[in-house]
Amino acid sequence: MRVADTPMKKIDDWDDFVATRYRQGKTEEDFRNYKADANPTVTEFYRQNHAYQTYDFVLEKKAEFSGLTRGKKSIWEMAEYLNTLVDDSDPDTDLTQIEHLLQTSEAIRKDGHPRWFVLTGFLHDLGKVLCLYGEPQWAVVGDTFPVGCAYSSEIVFPEFFAANPDHTNSTYRTKYGVYEPNCGLSKVHLSWGHDEYVFEVTRKYIPEEGQYMLRYHSFYPAHRHGAYRHLMNDHDEKMFEWVRKFNNYDLYSKGRERPNQKEILPYYQDLVAEYFPEKIDW
Repeated sequence: MRVADTPMKKIDDWDDFVATRYRQGKTEEDFRNYKADANPTVTEFYRQNHAYQTYDFVLEKKAEFSGLTRGKKSIWEMAEYLNTLVDDSDPDTDLTQIEHLLQTSEAIRKDGHPRWFVLTGFLHDLGKVLCLYGEPQWAVVGDTFPVGCAYSSEIVFPEFFAANPDHTNSTYRTKYGVYEPNCGLSKVHLSWGHDEYVFEVTRKYIPEEGQYMLRYHSFYPAHRHGAYRHLMNDHDEKMFEWVRKFNNYDLYSKGRERPNQKEILPYYQDLVAEYFPEKIDW
């Protein structure tokens, strides 16, 4: 059965909804206003996301993409490729995807963080090229959550999980599900999306702190609300301090000024070349 999906050009609807649709001047209280009637497109996205992100689906996608068999490309080639996801119909922004990545990384750089941290800000959304591979949006963006165990009430729109086939699985409905207590997040399967993909692509090249940022930056139930600590180990707890540091830049930098690409691009060209070879596997 073909799963319905909203138009690709609306990919930014929920991404911008997480922040402020790139509009300057918003306060932090304006972010992440998740109500069923706040944005019908976002609501419908999560309805699909929660219905179709099953344990078996996640394992299938990991097997499909973790081999990185889609050819060798440079970071810059994939960033330019990602620019085709700009939503031309959005009246609130004409920023490209690269400009959002630069917004995030520039905010990190201005606060004097290490170069690998700045680089992680630039890389964090590159996994959205999954949409350009033909993946439905509900399998690319949105908040992530563990599959194969009970859903937390801290997940946005938790009522939509009633339509997920895993909801009727007696094992998956338990607190630990298929996992062991405090087994560590590396052994836990989260809903599939751009976080896991960009982690797989870049894991050989950046420090572990950055790997955690990339892999878990959409795992809001954990880093924002403290859910699923019963699956985390001590190392996860330590690394999540970095995830939380990163989240503030990813979320709140979207209300800042537009980056001057011509002025700052040489810095980022040098930064990418410092950590990556010319082309890597995707």
